[in-house]
Amino acid sequence: MPTSPTFFDALLAVNWQHPVLVVSAFVLGACVGSFLNVAIYRLPRGLSVNQPKRSFCPGCNKEIPWYRNIPLVTWLLQRGKCAECAGKIPFRYFAVELLTACLFLLMWMAFPQNPGEALFYMLLMALLVVVVFVDAELMLIPLQVTWLGTALGLVAAVLVQHHLYLDGVAQGWKDGLWMSAKGFLAGFGGLWAVVILGKLAFGKKELAFDESVEWMLREPDDNADEDDPAQQLCFVIDGEAHGWGDLFYRDSDQLIIEGSGFRVDGKKVDAKGLVIKGDRVELMGKTLMIEELKSLEGKACKVTIPREAMGMGDVYLMGMLGCCLGWQSVIFTVFTACLFSILLAILGRLGFGQRLPFGPSLALGATCWIFWGWQAWGWYYSRVGL
Repeated sequence: MPTSPTFFDALLAVNWQHPVLVVSAFVLGACVGSFLNVAIYRLPRGLSVNQPKRSFCPGCNKEIPWYRNIPLVTWLLQRGKCAECAGKIPFRYFAVELLTACLFLLMWMAFPQNPGEALFYMLLMALLVVVVFVDAELMLIPLQVTWLGTALGLVAAVLVQHHLYLDGVAQGWKDGLWMSAKGFLAGFGGLWAVVILGKLAFGKKELAFDESVEWMLREPDDNADEDDPAQQLCFVIDGEAHGWGDLFYRDSDQLIIEGSGFRVDGKKVDAKGLVIKGDRVELMGKTLMIEELKSLEGKACKVTIPREAMGMGDVYLMGMLGCCLGWQSVIFTVFTACLFSILLAILGRLGFGQRLPFGPSLALGATCWIFWGWQAWGWYYSRVGL
């Protein structure tokens, strides 16, 4: 006597590539992208993504009603302007929604036999979109995102059968967690070692001058944008400006100036050197808080500038990616990210030593791994007998 099909039999029989589901994946991605715009704006500024609940115009701060907050459509109909104040709404908002929609569609199409796996990669892509746009704009990676992604990888290791783990499908939830943990350790530990070596090799830059040159601290304008590096407090030497965010990453970073003619608030100080540590100045055994100074300037014959080879945000991001994609993905992702960074530096005409966000390149490398990198790496492993 034939038995009636179970729920799981019916689930497997569903045509997951039906046009309705494909279009739904695109629409879902656009809606998620609308929320990601909120996260991209608020997270690095220390704002809650839940309060206020409605999106608001960054210009007039008025809340946007739901009928004026339709993903993709609203930006096009209003021609990138706020309906209240006619202020310009950056193209980034439309780009995030469209990019997320396309990524959701691609992930749904790429995994036709496993909708659970497709959903996992959709969520991972959403997190990477936040990383890419925040890091590109502000040169930082929110740790909330990387820890959420790490948790996602651990959950997926238990619930979803990864085909990207090259050492085989996990046999049970304990095996899945171990695979995910190995990936996190490989990603985090590998890039952390790069950071340590980078600090030893590139931790400081020394500038020596045959003749003394003028230097000063340049205050930002009263109405300057605090998130714009070009409008932050700057150290200017010989006409070249160095933003505060480019100089001081860690509490231990210090800017050492050797020279003469130092002037504090317009008064000459008989000293041959001083040290600046982020928010303070050490001069002749005294500590002066920068926020209390009106001016600081002088002449320098030698300057030691601190610099960072890579931020810890990239390390946590690589740990997240290793956790989600497996330890084998780490080398491929970092290698591909380096190639992307070189290409971006060439296209952007960035000179040696200039800062370039590495998060977007890591995200691109991980995306390449998901689509075809794991196959290429698997072929390589088979050729070398690993």
